[in-house]
Amino acid sequence: MCISGSLRRGSSNTALLREAARLYGGDHRFADLRLPLYDGDLEGASGLPEDVLRVTRQIEAAEAVVVSTPEYNKMLSGVLKNALDWISRTKPFVLQDKPVAILAAAAGQSGGARARYSLMMALAAFRPRFSTGPEVLIAGSGAAFDAEGRLSDPRSVAVLGQAMDRLRSEATA
Repeated sequence: MCISGSLRRGSSNTALLREAARLYGGDHRFADLRLPLYDGDLEGASGLPEDVLRVTRQIEAAEAVVVSTPEYNKMLSGVLKNALDWISRTKPFVLQDKPVAILAAAAGQSGGARARYSLMMALAAFRPRFSTGPEVLIAGSGAAFDAEGRLSDPRSVAVLGQAMDRLRSEATA
């Protein structure tokens, strides 16, 4: 299961997830985070929106989850935080004990390190099994992918491959 914190069509985080899915192998789905803004009144009146339930069912069915976040003002994106707010309303927590890898791609030199850290903090309440594979942080993400959407730096590909190998082994253990 792949979750991109960016809705942009040309998102480097979505491209990074495509590469992660390719290296992980097997079937994969991409979550659609075009969800309404979290609103307790909406939830109270209508329950959880069907789009939220679809995402939570996809997470529940996945053997592992890979989340990639851009860095917006030194944090995870609002789109991703909103999705987590909705997902937190489901019981039981669909991310509890689920193997989760966190990636980041950003234009800056840190490759989204602060956003990755803020995402880890936001996910901690869900009690996932964070993958201990190498950190995948893609700096200068606008130029990190070739015309076909593949990572162009061999070292980045190798690190991402190691992270996906580790996630796969944690998911099947």
